[in-house]
Amino acid sequence: MSSTKTTSELIAGLQNIATQLRIDSITATTAAGSGHPTSCMSAAEIVSALFFHVMRFDPQHPQDRDNDRFVLSKGHAAPVLYSAWAELGLFPRERLKTLRQFHSDLEGHPTPLLPFVAVPTGSLGQGLAVGLGMSLASRMEDRENRSYVLMGDGEIAEGSVWESAELAAFHQVDSLCAIVDVNRLGQSQPTMLQHDMEVYEQRWTAFGWRALVVDGHDLEELLAAFEQAQATHGRPAVILARTFKGHGVSFLEDKEDWHGKALKPAEAEKALAELQPRLQPDAVRPMPPPPARSRARMAQPAPMPAPAFDRAKPSATREAFGEALAAAAPGDPRLNALDGDVKNSTFTQDFQAKAPGRFVEGFIAEQNMVGMAMGLAAAGRIPFVSTFACFLTRAADFVRLAGLARLNVKFVGTHAGVSIGEDGGSQMGLEDLALFRALPDSTVFYPSDATSAWRAVELAIRQPGIVYIRTGRPKQPVLYDAAESFEIGRGKLLRQSDQDVATVVAAGVTLNEALKAADELKQQGIAIRVIDLFSVRPVDQALLLEAAKASHNLLITVEDHHAAGGLGDAVAEAVGPEGVRVVRLAVREMPHSGKPEELLHQQKIDAAAIQETVHKLVVKNPTGR
Repeated sequence: MSSTKTTSELIAGLQNIATQLRIDSITATTAAGSGHPTSCMSAAEIVSALFFHVMRFDPQHPQDRDNDRFVLSKGHAAPVLYSAWAELGLFPRERLKTLRQFHSDLEGHPTPLLPFVAVPTGSLGQGLAVGLGMSLASRMEDRENRSYVLMGDGEIAEGSVWESAELAAFHQVDSLCAIVDVNRLGQSQPTMLQHDMEVYEQRWTAFGWRALVVDGHDLEELLAAFEQAQATHGRPAVILARTFKGHGVSFLEDKEDWHGKALKPAEAEKALAELQPRLQPDAVRPMPPPPARSRARMAQPAPMPAPAFDRAKPSATREAFGEALAAAAPGDPRLNALDGDVKNSTFTQDFQAKAPGRFVEGFIAEQNMVGMAMGLAAAGRIPFVSTFACFLTRAADFVRLAGLARLNVKFVGTHAGVSIGEDGGSQMGLEDLALFRALPDSTVFYPSDATSAWRAVELAIRQPGIVYIRTGRPKQPVLYDAAESFEIGRGKLLRQSDQDVATVVAAGVTLNEALKAADELKQQGIAIRVIDLFSVRPVDQALLLEAAKASHNLLITVEDHHAAGGLGDAVAEAVGPEGVRVVRLAVREMPHSGKPEELLHQQKIDAAAIQETVHKLVVKNPTGR
């Protein structure tokens, strides 16, 4: 580090801010009556160095895309982050006393309600993947900004951290810097390694990172380490900062049983009596350097071409998804595709061929893959995450946080349901609709043919927020012409007559079973109405109620998904309050390997089961009792 930067004046100014961060963290949590002051205190010098000297950003414009980016992965230390922004002048310091109150946006863990927070954190183990995604976004857009992720030592027991560590090294993301606050103490006991800094260093080095061990309370060591991290090329860097929980207050420092405990007023007064005399009113107040301005300009996206599928040639919806995303890639520079080493099954290899610089191979690490997508979306991009539907549930906690943030991430689950056949139950996505329907403000599409799958991709690109597209493995007939339009919240009525005795509501492979059943029942002189639901969330309530009114007030839902949380529940929630009877056919038996038609029959979600249900409910019991 140059002598002009390593001055006693700078160090004194940063130490003064670190002391103020400790004072604020205690004051705010005591006012709230809850929180994690000691976890804030261990990170005070780290945050002071980052926000007032190391990171390049405009404090008055936290969302400037050229700013260096910061992720507080140890989200329980939120008060130290809020204090830093108060010190930067973004809001009055008095507001810190509203911490954790109902009317305040200074929540117990950071959320994007705040302009300086990109993603919600505090579900530990997610921040590094998000920072990696942000750095990848900067690389794609040729920006010079860097991403900094502050983690706790307890959270790196999470396997997702090491998924991110290996991917960051593999992709040589040298604009990513992780900082581990090694304060030795977890929530209920000491961490596994405590202060064994040599083992920490060996582990990160083994994952391909440049590991820098420092005293986390020595600002001169910290600044030198950050400078070395910035000078590291071809691999990411991690600063392993040896710290103490509660540092700066004698009765808190390195003491167990203080995690997540606010100080009582008398205790806070005692702690502040130790800290406040260390403040130097005349100390120079450092401020962050401005961001490096990028010349990157995003081209305006062009409309997608229309689908052109041969009605005489069956096609899998997963394949149509891949073709559609690849077709959109040249005209929309915002798009990314992320895949979990199944690109030849999800057909995102088509996107990779068209836009290799915007394709991210996540390998078999679905948590990190979703986390990277969160970071890409937070940086303004539109990522499509694809893998087998069942593997997305492995990353459910990441998906949950993406939903909490209303991030613009698009998920595509392939190989859904028992219709995948011989691979067996472990490969069958049967919970995915429930997962994505549960997210706030999510949109869920379940296309039944190639044309509707193409249109689902088109709609997903335009729709803000979380979108899930459920696709299947089997080839299915092309039901719709290229000119057919699809809308969010609208279904399709494919069969109807004036004599309909029931309405069957289906999507995906079961829609074809419903159409087959309708044709076979017609030969028996029995008419049923058939709806392609397509939009599972929001659902087409008007179409469902109209169909029920015209078909004895009876809806039969058929889905290749578990009974809970899927298509049947979506329909029942929409029409149940109106007194419509909903009978649900779904996967209820333990699935296993077999031919798709055998499994659909075993689960009673095929054409034969639909006919049997219609006969039982209407033909043999016309009163419906």
